[in-house]
Amino acid sequence: MAIMRLSLRFTKKLVPKPIIYQLGHDFKVVTNIRKANIDEDLGWMVLELDGEMDEIDRAVEDLAKQG
Repeated sequence: MAIMRLSLRFTKKLVPKPIIYQLGHDFKVVTNIRKANIDEDLGWMVLELDGEMDEIDRAVEDLAKQG
C-alpha cells in the first residue's frame, strides 16, 4: 500500500462535479481530504490517495484528464 498527497485546484466548471467521490468509486483508492477551501468560483484541496501504486497512478491520470 502507498499514500500519495496531491494539491488540486478547481476552476468554476469543476467545482460542482463530484470529483473526489468518483475517484473512490472508480478506482481502488481511499480518499482523504486533508485541507480544502472551495467556493462557487474556484477552490483548492490537499488530497491523500491511499492504495496500491498502480491504482493511485490510474486515479491521478484520471484527475489530469479532467483538467
